[in-house]
Amino acid sequence: MVGSKEKRDKRLQQVSLLRTIPYSDHQRWWTSETVAVVTGANRGIGFEMVKQLAGHGLTVILTSRDENVGVEAAKVLQEGGFNVDFHRLDILDTSSIQDFCQWIKEKYGFIDVLINNAGVNYNVGTHNSVEYSHMVISTNYNGTKNIIKAMIPLMRQASPGARIVNVTSRLGRLKGRHSKLENEAVRAKLMDVDSLTEEIIDETVSEFLNQVEEGTWESGGWPHSFTDYSVSKMAVNAYTRVLAKELSERPEGEKIYANCFCPGWVKTAMTGYAGNISAEDGADTGVWLALLPDQAITGKFFAERREISF
Repeated sequence: MVGSKEKRDKRLQQVSLLRTIPYSDHQRWWTSETVAVVTGANRGIGFEMVKQLAGHGLTVILTSRDENVGVEAAKVLQEGGFNVDFHRLDILDTSSIQDFCQWIKEKYGFIDVLINNAGVNYNVGTHNSVEYSHMVISTNYNGTKNIIKAMIPLMRQASPGARIVNVTSRLGRLKGRHSKLENEAVRAKLMDVDSLTEEIIDETVSEFLNQVEEGTWESGGWPHSFTDYSVSKMAVNAYTRVLAKELSERPEGEKIYANCFCPGWVKTAMTGYAGNISAEDGADTGVWLALLPDQAITGKFFAERREISF
């Protein structure tokens, strides 16, 4: 284990250095008029991504389910001189999504970047309850899909292409070291990117939730740790690939690139502050992906600014 920890620490040092190098003028496809939305951004990684994007000169909309907390978070950044706006958004509530889209349309007209960070996890440490599985899947997978589908029509059509970045996890990898999917049939379906569809992903999460209801999930070959969270992120990873494939058919000038990334085990409320990475480092790859100069990178999975396998 020492070897992998040392490797990770070294990579994080490199990434921290890379973050200090400013983007050159020809790399900067954005201006202060470029609009980014970050969901679930009142604290932790989401808040940090808002701060870093605004630090690069974008206009950033911080969203949060809790209005008061979100307003306060945005105020902290506004007082620091960042161009940050706030609007309430609950990705599980259709009317909240509609209100948000209407507000974007009226105030900004469109957005350029959507970072889907909103998510929940109810297990900490070695605890692995599936008591809240429905909530975890609904929020992390269905909620993420809902907001993406609502925002695509509002994404600016321009030559650099709009960007969708999904915050996921290595726990959702199909052949992960820590959270392996042992259900061969499901793994084969999710790995076959050419045949993969949203329906197949929906069926997979339904199969898991049905087994939870029946009490048979433990013998279903699902990941052994953080099971519900891992399944939800596995679904988002797969959906990112389906989405990228669909969006790649759009004509030049209307492109939207979709990727996902694992921030690592970050010291935030979600991990019970037990993580080994700062929110600043955790946010880095998401910001980097959102700002990639005009390289048509899409349908990929990243960690520490490097591509990793699904």
